[in-house]
Amino acid sequence: MAEKSPPVMRKEAGQGYAPNTDATNHVSDEASCPAPTRRPGGRTDNPAPRPAAAGPARPIQAGSESRPHSFHRQAFAAIDLGTNNCRLLIARPSGDHFVVIDAFSRVVRLGEGLAQTGRLSEAAMDRAVAALQVCADKLKRRNVHLARSVATEACRRAENGAEFIARVKAETGIALDIISAKEEARLAVLGCHLLLEQGEGPAMIFDIGGGSTELVLVDCESGEVPRIHDWHSVPWGVVSLTETCGDEPSDPAGRAERYARMCEAVRSSLAPFAERIGPRMLAHSAATPLRLLGTSGTVTTLASLHLELPQYDRRAVDGLIVPAGSMRSLSQRIAAMSPPERRAQPCIGRERSDLVVAGCAILETILDLWPADRLGVADRGIREGILRGLIAAGDEGERSRAALRRARRTNA
Repeated sequence: MAEKSPPVMRKEAGQGYAPNTDATNHVSDEASCPAPTRRPGGRTDNPAPRPAAAGPARPIQAGSESRPHSFHRQAFAAIDLGTNNCRLLIARPSGDHFVVIDAFSRVVRLGEGLAQTGRLSEAAMDRAVAALQVCADKLKRRNVHLARSVATEACRRAENGAEFIARVKAETGIALDIISAKEEARLAVLGCHLLLEQGEGPAMIFDIGGGSTELVLVDCESGEVPRIHDWHSVPWGVVSLTETCGDEPSDPAGRAERYARMCEAVRSSLAPFAERIGPRMLAHSAATPLRLLGTSGTVTTLASLHLELPQYDRRAVDGLIVPAGSMRSLSQRIAAMSPPERRAQPCIGRERSDLVVAGCAILETILDLWPADRLGVADRGIREGILRGLIAAGDEGERSRAALRRARRTNA
């Protein structure tokens, strides 16, 4: 039976950071959220001082005209602590959209060594806590009204995941919610589905993470949240697959053999999902070609290389449609490069150079199993999905309180 993603879950409004009500609210550097554009220009890998544009949010049901003015001044926040990155967005409602007023991203490699030990290392936890302390400071400074903070595959798998969550709460005040793979997939769909190409029939949204990859088969109508028909999660992300397949050989033949092993591992894990959804895909393949949308650092990095950007530019990449053949060729070319050659690529750099090969293997395997002519690219996902849920919950609460005030006035 098809499942329609709910626009908000109750726990979204109850998890996360309890803001300091004495914090000062700074509003001088708000960034608007236009639809994706194609203007080149750059951004750094760590955009902490600079707010990031987020694109249009899903329209809030019941209309924004019923919101009190104070609702638009409230700040909402989303933290996504993944296996490789720690990311934060803080936003305010703006009509049917939202405006990002602060952002932060840092590579923390929380899952480093997890494949070998089954535990989060002290060094990895220290890096993550340091990044989350920056997030906590921003939440206080922005006087956040509602926040939700989630942790994904690394904390799901680690033996000491719960201990780490308790440490984060004690040291930063942030209450991380270890979400399931299903919830991770739902939030990714909610965050990026507006970038799906228009069309009928099935579409596949996938998120290549640090510790896992989620794939979601959806149907959607214009302006609506997609109906989820099936989903699947595999324990292969750029960190877990890299570490499981061992050190990178120095010779081209060795690199090719390692890349083939990566592809085979992913293919084996995806085979049950491919078999399960096979009949549905065959029923639509002739009349309605499959639409693919990828949200991950791998996909955005390859899109940057496709555009030959001198440095990463979210505005040029988010919402881009790229020929699938180009993405496949780029994946193979990157996999054949030596580590110094990859580090020299302007949109890969040192931090991603050892992980991008695994991402290419995952992407190319997805293209093998579900051939498509084109691939949509999204530089948005879980955080944006969280924000939409929080803003919808806040909007519902404001309207309920307004209705209660009207009822009291009528009965007075």
